[in-house]
Amino acid sequence: MSEQQLSYSGYVCAPYLHNPESLKLKESWMSSNNIEALYFVTGTFSDESKPYFSDSTNHYILGKFKDSQYITDDLNKHNQEKTSFIFNIKDELFQREVSGETNFVTVYYLEYGEYEEDLQEVANILLKREKIQISGLGHMTTFCMLPSKFTFPYAEHIVIIEVASEKGHQSVKKYCEQTKRDVNRKGLTMTNLLSLSILEKLK
Repeated sequence: MSEQQLSYSGYVCAPYLHNPESLKLKESWMSSNNIEALYFVTGTFSDESKPYFSDSTNHYILGKFKDSQYITDDLNKHNQEKTSFIFNIKDELFQREVSGETNFVTVYYLEYGEYEEDLQEVANILLKREKIQISGLGHMTTFCMLPSKFTFPYAEHIVIIEVASEKGHQSVKKYCEQTKRDVNRKGLTMTNLLSLSILEKLK
């Protein structure tokens, strides 16, 4: 019997390679009711995560979706030689109005943090950072035509934050780094996986 697939909201990050598959995905998502927002972004992988995603590229299409099942179908249909990422949000920590445009999305992973009180601690720290408009906990799945050499071990412990600010990407990146340090000072190991700087809003 096939397992019932659970559906989540979240973010999808697909490589933009200026090839037919990239263009088809972009066109499909521009007209999709499932995609709430679509951005052209630059992706920066941390030194810790690079060994797992050696096929990474610089430019991605970042979509904010309502239902992950449709996204899985899209990526199966338009699989590419560079890795695509789905970040499903299982628990939205908070969502609030923040002044400024969304210009940065950062994905972290927790090396430890199985306990409810640990996750509550992370939520409390993120809530104090007033430029963070959305924060959620979730898991990651990847799609790629070429299998990865190493399996990423923290895919079930993903933390996603969406930042709105009038300031430049470097300034916002520093802001996120400080947020990470605040979490780590509490004895939790939160590590950057991927930073996405928004270059253009497509939808």
